[in-house]
Amino acid sequence: MSGRFPIEDVSPAVACGRYPARAVVGELVPVSATAYREGHDALGCNVVWLGPDGRARPFTRMRPGEPGKDRWHAIITPDAVGEWIFTVEAFSDPYLTWHNAVTKKIAAGQGAAELANDLAEGVRVLDAAVVPEAEQARLDRAARALRDGDLPLPQRVGPALELADLLWEHPVRELVTTGAEYRIWVDRERALFSAWYEFFPRSEGAIPATVDAPARSGTFATATARLPGVAEMGFDVLYLPPIHPIGRVNRKGPNNSLVAGPDDVGSPWAIGADEGGHDAIHPDLGTPQDFRDFVVAAAAHGLEVAMDLALQCAPDHPWVTAHPEWFTTRADGSIAYAENPPKKYQDIYPLNFDNDPEGIRAEVLRVVRHWVGEGVKIFRVDNPHTKPVDFWHWLIWEVKRTDPDVLFLAEAFTRPAMMHGLAKVGFTQSYTYFTWRTSAAQMREYCAELVAAADYMRPNFWPNTPDILHASLQHGGPPMFKIRAVLAALLSPSWGMYAGFELFEHVARPGAEEYIDNEKYELRPRDWAEAQAQGRSLAPFVATLNRVRRDNPALHRLRNLVFHDIDNPALLCWSKRDPVTGNTVLVVCSFDSHTVQWGNTTLDLPALGLDWHDRFTVHDELTGARYEWGQRNAVRLDPYLQPAHVFTLPDSSAAGPRGGSDTVTKDDARWTS
Repeated sequence: MSGRFPIEDVSPAVACGRYPARAVVGELVPVSATAYREGHDALGCNVVWLGPDGRARPFTRMRPGEPGKDRWHAIITPDAVGEWIFTVEAFSDPYLTWHNAVTKKIAAGQGAAELANDLAEGVRVLDAAVVPEAEQARLDRAARALRDGDLPLPQRVGPALELADLLWEHPVRELVTTGAEYRIWVDRERALFSAWYEFFPRSEGAIPATVDAPARSGTFATATARLPGVAEMGFDVLYLPPIHPIGRVNRKGPNNSLVAGPDDVGSPWAIGADEGGHDAIHPDLGTPQDFRDFVVAAAAHGLEVAMDLALQCAPDHPWVTAHPEWFTTRADGSIAYAENPPKKYQDIYPLNFDNDPEGIRAEVLRVVRHWVGEGVKIFRVDNPHTKPVDFWHWLIWEVKRTDPDVLFLAEAFTRPAMMHGLAKVGFTQSYTYFTWRTSAAQMREYCAELVAAADYMRPNFWPNTPDILHASLQHGGPPMFKIRAVLAALLSPSWGMYAGFELFEHVARPGAEEYIDNEKYELRPRDWAEAQAQGRSLAPFVATLNRVRRDNPALHRLRNLVFHDIDNPALLCWSKRDPVTGNTVLVVCSFDSHTVQWGNTTLDLPALGLDWHDRFTVHDELTGARYEWGQRNAVRLDPYLQPAHVFTLPDSSAAGPRGGSDTVTKDDARWTS
């Protein structure tokens, strides 16, 4: 910092400015700083911000926050992908100082003679002002009036006092102090707002084994038939587990058994075999051209393909032979396989990044750029917390240097410091503890933590994954699937689900928090059409949630999440409002999948864009019903009929008539128990 005035505690600043803060194109980014000065003269603050093209954006004046706190605030809206730079400036504002002094002195009864010096100072300030050409005549008239000693005092100072709005936007700035530079990396919209769906291509169109024939894997061609169903549910990212050759050495059998039969397909995360490694495609899935065709077909359905980046190897991966130094050798001379005691992964060798870091970095960068060249711009990174943080910092920004639209999702269910650290160094999105927040109080507290970290960490809420089948889904019945979908889809701008969730798959392997007959180790073809025809599918409800997300800009952001009080601990009430459009969504959701729950809301109406006394109409996007609400409302949620209200306020600035009913109605017939 150089200059006259202190500028402190600038936000957003990640790790004291060591890493760039994060935003997306079109996002309203709050900028704040503490700035103050001696004495009683007025201080002003503004934000200077430069786009990735180096061009300065419009002057942004900061407004003071709570009186006496010396905290200043502004909103900037980046409009391009890339690195933005912003700086807070503080300056002496002579016009505001003059305005404050003159109005107080006139109110105290002082006349023109006593204000002679003040009037002269006003002329000086106006002569120094630079305003748009269209406003110059107004400024000149005000200056002439101040100079005219024949005018009565009110007419003499009135035109100058009326310039307050103009000279707020175009201030006279003296003693300008320039603060430190801070960076914001701006991604495309999908970095913050996305709906993910995970399926195994090898299961789509697979043929189970019979007495006469072994099982046959699905291919990219057969998996293409599933794309319309995924698109109809409203997803926009299709995540594929690893599609590479699978090792044969120490291959796992069904349910993670240590012995695999000759026809067992193994885990896709045991990457590498004679057919190739991380830049190869499993021959059972098809050819590189088949993959390209699949990516194109997905795009035609509005789906962007995300690829798994799992930096680990099967024992027969080509890297093991070509670069044994990339692995850890044990005392007996064997290569160490992966362990997370008491779990053992005998089919996987983890990389050792300390023996030849430059060699590993070069190879991984080559692999990532290979797939970027094949049309992949999103990577879901497997277990990044088991690799050096500085490696990820290097890799992500090296990729973005040439391909700034590439996104990385961190699959790191680990300690909070590591999860937040990975986000700080560059990961675009992060898996979270959402799955294990199973009460309204836990969810409210956790979401508040995530909002506080919104400058750098973007959550992605998943109710299930191939590795995680929480007890709430195992024992909560079909209503719990609906509840968890509402929470995931409407609390977070990004969410995802693993195939089978819509079919209420809930049976766990004994003693484990994962599915029985896990798809990680075997083919699992599903009859999607039959399930839908028999009403055993949650797909229509998921499609409704994703339609609501897509149609309501308020749900595209994280920073705007506000919780409202409700007197039943089994219920959670929250809202999101888009300040640009006024679009507002209000949700009340039960956490109880077995019994009816009643509650009474106490809404923060200003957070909804309303006054405390307003009555207003809400539209339930799940049922089509309309209700008249106010600050306090009675809610009844039945897990089998309607475990949540998802309300939109068509015009959150308008109040409806008083009176009316606050009752609720049944959900539509799509929900089956």
